[in-house]
Amino acid sequence: MTEAAPIFAAALGEERFARLHPMLQRRFGVSLAGGYGCVGSGTMTRVRRGPWWTVPFLLFGRLRRILVPIAGEQIPFRIENYAYRDPFGRETVTFVREFLMNRRPARFDATMVLDPARAIVVDYLGTHQHLAVDLDLDVDEHGALLLRSGEQRFYEGPIAFRFPMLFSGSARLREHYDDARGAFHIHLEVHNRAFGFLFGYEGWFRCEFPPASDAPARLKPRRHEARL
Repeated sequence: MTEAAPIFAAALGEERFARLHPMLQRRFGVSLAGGYGCVGSGTMTRVRRGPWWTVPFLLFGRLRRILVPIAGEQIPFRIENYAYRDPFGRETVTFVREFLMNRRPARFDATMVLDPARAIVVDYLGTHQHLAVDLDLDVDEHGALLLRSGEQRFYEGPIAFRFPMLFSGSARLREHYDDARGAFHIHLEVHNRAFGFLFGYEGWFRCEFPPASDAPARLKPRRHEARL
């Protein structure tokens, strides 16, 4: 893969990226070179959260749009992926999700970059990119994308440390494309090692691919972090 390859293609490698369903290749092929974005709208058929003792994790996460402390069924959903060049010259892709519940959208922000030295995608969570998460990517036999979160690092000014997994969550995601329905299907769960299930959602959405050479300002983080 060349440096102009989409970040997911570069992280997966040419062979594995080619095994993705063609519509997933298009969706995860959002890049500056590609010249388009991906805007999905649909329904999360179920959004779950863990027992009462997990709520503090979710409420804290909501302050910086890292997790959403909601639960329900048939919740309207929107996701916006756009590529842009961040202040450090890195190609960055937005993954901004909105759950449209109770007239006040719950928003879950992420921006992703490629770490070329390790050939992995690093996922910055929240409005200030305080949390950097390594993503382990793979493709299953059905052409679905599999994602598992790994090591997490916290950055704030001069402060930098590995975020203890005891106080965080590990995410697992599977996304596939349903040809019969013409829709993407997603299933995500976040677990904490000590407290168990924290949060999850599953549902479907359909995408449009508008021309784009930048991300709208409303989708970009308020602060960018240089450290991977």
